[in-house]
Amino acid sequence: MEYKDQKYTYLGGLIHGISTLATGMKTSIKVYFRKKVTEQYPENRKELKMFDRFRGTLAMPHNENNEHRCVACGLCQMACPNDTIKVTSETIETEDGKKKKILAKYEYDLGACMFCQLCVNACPHDAIMFDQNFEHAVFDRTKLVLRLNHVGSKVIEKKKEV
Repeated sequence: MEYKDQKYTYLGGLIHGISTLATGMKTSIKVYFRKKVTEQYPENRKELKMFDRFRGTLAMPHNENNEHRCVACGLCQMACPNDTIKVTSETIETEDGKKKKILAKYEYDLGACMFCQLCVNACPHDAIMFDQNFEHAVFDRTKLVLRLNHVGSKVIEKKKEV
């Protein structure tokens, strides 16, 4: 009998087989008597906390005035390898006659996202981030296309220094 460049006799192979079986049984018995870590998932939703580095759903935080930080630059859209982000912008004219680009719609396809965080790293204004939400089960994939900017939201205006 030959085992990994070692030749065993009949009795040597039998002893080797029993020793490897004992090693596996020792590991199994050790795990069997360990303290069990079972999460009762549907019941413990309230106190369930994911670890800090967990990437759930892409989110665009808004403040109490329905303002966000996104200036519709499109860097997140260019950084996304799957084209899961679609930034739609509009050009408006301000009171002083300057043209300004504003965010009209920010769409995110959760079903195609691979949670690589390249979009978050590419954003120079920290306008998007991943949250802790992980329940994404739906019957219709069109429900996974999310609009991140709220209706009627606008960009946070920078304070003018005097």
